[in-house]
Amino acid sequence: MSTPDETLREPAPDAGPELLPEPPHPVNWNILTADEAETEWLELNAWVNWLRRTYGLPAAVIPPLWHRHPELVWELSALHLHWLGAYDPEQNGSAPLGWHRDFADARHRLREWVAASGTRLDRDRPTRQTVWPGEEPAAPVEETPITDRDADFVQHVLDDVARRRAAEDEFYRNLDPDTGEIHP
Repeated sequence: MSTPDETLREPAPDAGPELLPEPPHPVNWNILTADEAETEWLELNAWVNWLRRTYGLPAAVIPPLWHRHPELVWELSALHLHWLGAYDPEQNGSAPLGWHRDFADARHRLREWVAASGTRLDRDRPTRQTVWPGEEPAAPVEETPITDRDADFVQHVLDDVARRRAAEDEFYRNLDPDTGEIHP
């Protein structure tokens, strides 16, 4: 049985060398372009769905709205990369055992973050932030019911891609093509 990543990374039958898949690489969610973010969100979502079903993971480990919690996104993204490396055909035969050992550690961290964030199977809230002395008070945190997880994920990705694209457009609008300088 192929995994979502194998399907996503297989080149089309008539693809030339320029369309061959890239090797796995760390994902820095802070600097992705709009197009890169869309691709990474879709790949990570497919893999997380495979992971939770394959291992029967409860919402206490991977909640439906994991994508709305950066601490979960970063952990799952790193775990995904580790899995890609461990199951690479060029990898050492014991690499999957290392991944499973690290997966056990990751499940403990995921449980801690899910408990701290307060996200659950049927409702979600933004992760609470500790306000340090001198900072503005945090806005009240309210729970919202989860009625359609997939629709929420799609809207989240659309919003993230639109935010990144607006930032890119703003950057290029202020860029002098002759000098490379940014004008305010």
